[in-house]
Amino acid sequence: MAAPAANMKIDADRLWDSLMDMAKIGPGVAGGNNRQTLTDEDSEGRHLFQNWCKAAGMTMGLDTMGNMFARREGTDPDALPVYVGSHLDTQPTGGKYDGVLGVLSGLELIRTLNDLNVKTKHPIVLTNWTNEEGTRYAPAMLSSGVFAGIHDEQWAYDREDAEGKKFGDELQRIGWRGEEAVGDRKMHAFFELHIEQGPILEAEGIDVGVVTHGQGLSWMQLTIEGRDAHTGSTPMPMRRNAGLSMARVLELVDEIALSHAPDAVGAAGHIDVYPNSRNVIPGKVVFTVDFRSPNLSTIEDMEARLKVGAQKICDDMGLTVEFEKVGGFDPVEFDEGCVTAVRSAAERLGYTHRNLVSGAGHDACWINRVAPTAMVMCPCVDGLSHNEEEEISKDWAAAGTNVLFHAVVETAEIVG
Repeated sequence: MAAPAANMKIDADRLWDSLMDMAKIGPGVAGGNNRQTLTDEDSEGRHLFQNWCKAAGMTMGLDTMGNMFARREGTDPDALPVYVGSHLDTQPTGGKYDGVLGVLSGLELIRTLNDLNVKTKHPIVLTNWTNEEGTRYAPAMLSSGVFAGIHDEQWAYDREDAEGKKFGDELQRIGWRGEEAVGDRKMHAFFELHIEQGPILEAEGIDVGVVTHGQGLSWMQLTIEGRDAHTGSTPMPMRRNAGLSMARVLELVDEIALSHAPDAVGAAGHIDVYPNSRNVIPGKVVFTVDFRSPNLSTIEDMEARLKVGAQKICDDMGLTVEFEKVGGFDPVEFDEGCVTAVRSAAERLGYTHRNLVSGAGHDACWINRVAPTAMVMCPCVDGLSHNEEEEISKDWAAAGTNVLFHAVVETAEIVG
């Protein structure tokens, strides 16, 4: 496959302007975004994206999970498309770039091809995957998971948010449930650009991350029940304090993850305490332990030790505990050919680069199950993400997008 000429570059200012325009939809309270999946703000962002794609000459497809597919035709009607994309939904206190960069860099890629009047043999399809974040509807990467056959579609439709609203109902309400059967599309390859969400690239002064693997993930939800009681009148030896048991379990989580350092991490980010009153000893806690590692055996060991250790803590305190696996996926090894295309593009363009293992889950992790896949990463300030202070530079965005452009276009094969 002929590689694009090294002087073929995207328009960095146009990309940045698109990022800032999308950030106006669902603004947060501290400079970021709150554009959670299947909200009115999500719908507004989808409409803007759809309009941009139409202006770029693409046709839009929409499947029954709300996944959006904008297609630029290739010269060979029988050639499988090269897909590129990420997600437009955000965390409740999310940044302007997590996911969004991966979608709008793909749009900029198409715009650049149009500017240069470059045709490719393979069609190129730009994708916005629904509910990557998993913050409103667990688990994360829900719709790409259905697409890849990991989850059942009706099961996904029945997921409920904190208010009891079902995913399928909300998808219908905002008008983005399509008629195309989810998962019917075949791919030649898939590429995703994402901010690193970690500190390595910035700390080492590296322009581009070549993602070779993705960490596996385990989300284990624990429900511990004791007894609500008055904080002032209940003697210490007579308390059945679910909050205290959770504290001891979280110490155990830290101990387990540290025992596998540096290749494992663990914490609890989602915690609900009941009744959550100042003068009531908590009688119930529900929290999710997030374990991650690039090694499946490590994840399995951490899960097993959590169950044994948490059970003992609760037994010793006279409490009950229930465990539920609410999300997870095995470690991912991305396609060697696609990874090579990314690395070669960085070298050809003169960007500094290094191999990375992604510490976060991405739609690419599921799509890797059904098509050759790779990821590109760019630095983010202080490695901060899932935070309204998330920030990148225009130069970082341009470098990652240029590498994405070259890897995608090389794979789609320039004609003429």
